[in-house]
Amino acid sequence: MPIDAVKALAAEPRSGQITWTPKDVLLYHLGIGAGAPATDPDELRYTLETNLHVLPSFATVAGAGAPGVISSLSIPGVEVELSRVLHGGQSLEIHRPLPVQGTATATGRIAAVYDKGKAAVLVMRTEVADADGPLWTNDSQIFLRGEGGWGGDRGPSARLEPPAGGPDRTVERRLRDDQALLYRLSGDWNPLHADPEFAEVAGYERPILHGLCTYGTTLKAVVDTLLGGDVTRVRSYTTRFAGVVYPGETLRIRMWRQEGAVRVAVSAVERDDAPVLADTIVQHS
Repeated sequence: MPIDAVKALAAEPRSGQITWTPKDVLLYHLGIGAGAPATDPDELRYTLETNLHVLPSFATVAGAGAPGVISSLSIPGVEVELSRVLHGGQSLEIHRPLPVQGTATATGRIAAVYDKGKAAVLVMRTEVADADGPLWTNDSQIFLRGEGGWGGDRGPSARLEPPAGGPDRTVERRLRDDQALLYRLSGDWNPLHADPEFAEVAGYERPILHGLCTYGTTLKAVVDTLLGGDVTRVRSYTTRFAGVVYPGETLRIRMWRQEGAVRVAVSAVERDDAPVLADTIVQHS
C-alpha cells in the first residue's frame, strides 16, 4: 500500500535552516500580483525595498527549500505519483510579524493522515523559529488521489456555514498569463504549473496556477481593502482550495467583516464564478 499512516506519523521530524532576503520578499510579492500600478504608493510598500512590508503569506515560500508539499512525499510510509497530488488546503498562524530578511530553523513533520475514501490526506506541519522564538506555523493539507480506502480516520470536516447576507466588499484581481511562471520562481517547481504535457497527464487542459499563489493574492486583497494595508494585523489565515485557477483569469474576492476576522470566498469570473477558495478566514487584531 503506497500510504502507511503509522509509519508516516512515526517518521522523525525534519529540520533545516532557511534564510530569506528582501529580494525573495519582492519576488514573492510580484508573483502574487503586487505592483499594479507600479507607481502606486500602496503597491510600492510591497515592491520597493526602502519601505518594504512583508505580507504574512510569504511564510509559505520563505527559504524555498524548507520542508513542504513536495518534500513530504519522500518521507517513510508515503510513495505516490506527483501527478496525483493536490494541495487541498492551507492554514497559517503568525506568531510575530515577518522580518524583511532572516535566518530561521524550519521543522516539518506529518501531523495527521486521513482516509477520505477516494483520497488520502496528509497534514504537513512546518514550525519556524529564529533566535528570538517562534515566527510562524504552517499546515498544508495534501490530497493524494486514489490513495484512500484503507479504513482509517476520516478526520474533521473543514466545511463552514456560509456567511450571512451579502459581502461587505467585493474586489476583482486579474491574473497575468505568465503568473504561474513568475510565482514558481519563489520555490514551487511542480511541473503541473508550467508543463502542458504534465498538466494533461494530471487531467487538466493546461497548466494551473499554484493554489498558494491564489492564497497570497487573496490575503493581499483583504489586507489592502479591510485592514488598512497593515500586514502586521494578520494573526492567522486558513483556506480550503475548492477549485483550480488558470493563469490569465480574473479572481472575484468577496469579503464579510466579522468580529476580529474576515470571511472570504473567491471565484473565477470567466468560468461563471466557479469556486476557487472556500471556508476562508483571516483572523486579525
